[in-house]
Amino acid sequence: MKSIASLSLLAAFVANVSAAELKLGMIGLDTSHVVAFTKILNDPKNKLYVPGGRVVAAFKGGSQDIASSRDRIDKFTDTLKNDWGVKIYDSIEEMCKHVDCVLLESVDGRPHYQQAVPVIKAGKPLFIDKPMAGSLRDVIRIFDLARKHKVPVFSSSSLRYSRASQSVRNGQIGRVHHAVTGSPASLNEFHPDLFWYGVHGCESLFTVMGVGVERVKRGMTEDGKIEVTGYWKGNRFGVFRERKGYGGIAHGEKGSAEVGNYDGYAPLIVDVMKFFQTGNAPVSPQETIEIFAFMEAADESKRRGGEWVAIKDVIKKARQ
Repeated sequence: MKSIASLSLLAAFVANVSAAELKLGMIGLDTSHVVAFTKILNDPKNKLYVPGGRVVAAFKGGSQDIASSRDRIDKFTDTLKNDWGVKIYDSIEEMCKHVDCVLLESVDGRPHYQQAVPVIKAGKPLFIDKPMAGSLRDVIRIFDLARKHKVPVFSSSSLRYSRASQSVRNGQIGRVHHAVTGSPASLNEFHPDLFWYGVHGCESLFTVMGVGVERVKRGMTEDGKIEVTGYWKGNRFGVFRERKGYGGIAHGEKGSAEVGNYDGYAPLIVDVMKFFQTGNAPVSPQETIEIFAFMEAADESKRRGGEWVAIKDVIKKARQ
C-alpha cells in the first residue's frame, strides 16, 4: 500500500512537538509495521518523518503457529537491529526499564493481553496495533488493567486516519445516518473472522459512525463475501463489506462523502506521538470495545444463522 502524507496533521504536530525525544520500545517484531513505523520515527530524512520519539529497544516475540509471524520475524528483527541500531531484549520487563513508551506490534492478537501486562505495570504509555487482542474479553481486560494502574492505552488501525474519514468524523456532512465501508477480510483460524484483517474496514466504519451500536447481524453479499450490518442508536445503520482494497461511503444530514480510504501510516504515528507526549488517548475505550464487540457479534450472528445479536449481550458475556 502506497503511503500518502497527511501534511496538515504533520505540520501541526511538528509545530507542537516537545524538545525532549522519547525513547520508544516495540513488542513483537513479526509484522512489516515495525520496520515502517521505525523508518517514520527514526529517520529525519524520511519525507514522512514524525519527530518526538525514537525506537531504541524491542522484544522479539513471535507466534510459531502463524506462518506470517514465524516466517518473517527474523528478517524484521535483523532490520531493526542492523539498520536502526535497536537493542533486542530477552524480556518485556527488561525492555521497559530502558524506554519511556511502548508500541505493541505483535501480528497475533492472542498474546497481546499477556504482553501488555508488564508494560502497564511498569507505568509506560502503550499503543496497541491491530487487532488490539484476540478476543473481546482480552480487549476489556487490557482496558480494565490500564484503568486500575492509571496508565494511558489506546489501539487503532491506520485506516481511522484516512483524511476523508476524519473529515466526516469532524462534521463535514453532519451526523451520519448510514455508512458502508469495506476492506479485505482474510481470515486466521485463531481469531474471530473480522479481527485478522476486516478490522481495518470496521475501524473506518466506527470512525464515521461513532459509538452507539446496539445490535449486529451477519450475512453475505451476492458474490459470497462477508457483509455485517449494525444498528446504531437513533435509527442509524452501518455496514461492513468484505472487498478488494479500502473504501466506502457515508450519508449524513448535509450530504454524502466517500470514506474509508488508506492514507498511509504517518497520520496514525502523528497521533501515537501526541498520545505518548500528553497521555490523552485519541480513541476512547468505549469506542474500541464497541468495534471488537461488533466483530465478535458478527461471528455469533453467523453461528445463529444470521440473526440479530445484541451488543450488550456480547459485552456482558465477555466480562463474565
